Amino acid sequence: MSEKYLLKALSRYRVGTYADIVYRNALLYSNDEAFKCGSETLTFAEYNTKVNQLIHALFSMGVSKGDVLGILSWNCLEYAVVYGAAMKGGFIASPFNPRLKEDELDYIINYSEANTLFIGPELLDRVDSLESRLSRIKNFISFKDAGPDRIAYRDLLDAHPEKEPDVQVEEEDPLFIFYTSGTTGVPRGALYTHYRSMDDTRRCVISLSLEHEVRQIQVMPLFHVGGTKNFWAYFFIGGSNVIMPQTSFDPAATLKAIQDEKATDIHIVPTHLAAFLNLPDANQYDLSGLKRMFYAASPMPLELLKQGMEKWGPIFVQGYGSSEDGPNVCTLSRQQHNVLDRTPQEQRHLSSAGFPHIGVHVRIVDDDGDDLEPGDVGEIIVKSKGIMQELWRKPDETRNTVVDGWVHTGDMGRYDEQGYIYIEDRKKDMIISGGENIFPREIEEILYQHAAVAEAAVIGIPDPYWVEKVHAVVVLKERTSTKAEELVAFCKDRLAGYKAPKSVEFIDTLPKNPAGKILKRQLREKYWEGTDRKI
Repeated sequence: MSEKYLLKALSRYRVGTYADIVYRNALLYSNDEAFKCGSETLTFAEYNTKVNQLIHALFSMGVSKGDVLGILSWNCLEYAVVYGAAMKGGFIASPFNPRLKEDELDYIINYSEANTLFIGPELLDRVDSLESRLSRIKNFISFKDAGPDRIAYRDLLDAHPEKEPDVQVEEEDPLFIFYTSGTTGVPRGALYTHYRSMDDTRRCVISLSLEHEVRQIQVMPLFHVGGTKNFWAYFFIGGSNVIMPQTSFDPAATLKAIQDEKATDIHIVPTHLAAFLNLPDANQYDLSGLKRMFYAASPMPLELLKQGMEKWGPIFVQGYGSSEDGPNVCTLSRQQHNVLDRTPQEQRHLSSAGFPHIGVHVRIVDDDGDDLEPGDVGEIIVKSKGIMQELWRKPDETRNTVVDGWVHTGDMGRYDEQGYIYIEDRKKDMIISGGENIFPREIEEILYQHAAVAEAAVIGIPDPYWVEKVHAVVVLKERTSTKAEELVAFCKDRLAGYKAPKSVEFIDTLPKNPAGKILKRQLREKYWEGTDRKI
């Protein structure tokens, strides 16, 4: 890809938009590898070409700037191209979790208001069974082959031109919808503009000290806010992303990819680290080129972190945030991790989430919104230019979540005199298992549908692999009986598998306060006693 007037060409798209970055990289790093997945690769120039073709195709199908593009797929090169089309074409990318069951997908796809749905090959049957319920979807585009009411992605690209599209995106144009859950467990979409997302991307680049030569192994799902935002941070500086083409995490294949691809970076959740360390032959892989192992999405057990550092050195970086606030809010740097040879007092910061990012303000407040002193536990609230624009189509919930510019995260934490922030608990009883956010009430509602269940409370309890696992505490109705396995199967039939309880406990009565509210803290106490996490 070449331009006679290169510098003039570089000013084609608005500064502060991802469209500008996609085009800039295509001009400056034309032949460098942008993405790799399996045996397939895309240079930055080839990527820009495919993005252009897809934009022209979508316009020809009646998709307009500002329309929502739904994506239901596991990680692949095509996923990155759809994101790029949204970035340059002015569309809104709305990725969906492929683990969701049909009723869950029915709700979230319709809630998104998407008129076009891109489908990975493993999800075609799921969409077939849902099609009659997805009345808003006008265009079903398959990443694999064409079929009844299905358009083949590759055929679309081949039929449309490679030239730059005649469209301009602005900093305030909407770009991403990432899904979280409210206190009721009903999904909510956090809407981000180019401006807000770019602010978060720049922060990620700065905090990780990324340079053009970086090469990242992408194991985090591209429907995940953290996995996606950090993915684009590597693209932002002209680095390379190696996408792992897997529907489930394979620790051995991932370590081999780090070795064979000479990767400098990987973004993981604590469960991934546990899986690496549990491999009997983990030492056979050469990870000497790895500069950063970035972990986020759920609390990292201190002992697990120390084991990782003893094996691979101080290459760890921690991130903290949520779907609504960026998500890059706090970071514990590599240097701040390098304390294993220090005193216990100096090592205590390993249990923290580090300092607020540059350009991010964090406060710890009580129920009245008043600031707390160091050591006191309260709710974490966040303000930056990178927080979400709004909760998609939910103005009342937006006003309750973003108050005077501060995102109320629902997470409980404290800070010390040096400014280190410690995550203590989750105000909304959320469980984080294997990096996935799970809301107990959604599971409790399913349990209550079982004929034998009188009362149910779902909590998170420690697990050596998942860090936290879903545990159901159940009171049965009189003169009824059931087994734990039956309740687990009952939930799995109605929910994504990762949300179903992994264990069930039967008791006679649930502890409650005078108002009748179930005291989940009391249920958790016996499981978390003696751990480094507060209940």
